[in-house]
Amino acid sequence: MNDALRDLAQCGDVGSLESALRSLCSEFGAVSRLDILTVTDAGKRHAVCLLRLDSLAQEQDLITKLGAGRFGDDLCVVVSLGMPEAQA
Repeated sequence: MNDALRDLAQCGDVGSLESALRSLCSEFGAVSRLDILTVTDAGKRHAVCLLRLDSLAQEQDLITKLGAGRFGDDLCVVVSLGMPEAQA
């Protein structure tokens, strides 16, 4: 995994992850769509980030430089997040 993508794991919540991901992707172009789904598996939290940039050329540049993958028409980045916040 690319170091820049690994740094996203430092985000503790979806809001900060979205902001960090948009910032990271800004060097490749504007993010035209971003959906973040969270899952918990074996006590570990993950965020599945599906995004699109303005053009396929920009998306290919992001894939090449950051090692992102594709899921259908979207770029896909899976990020391991910190432990879930304590519930009240």
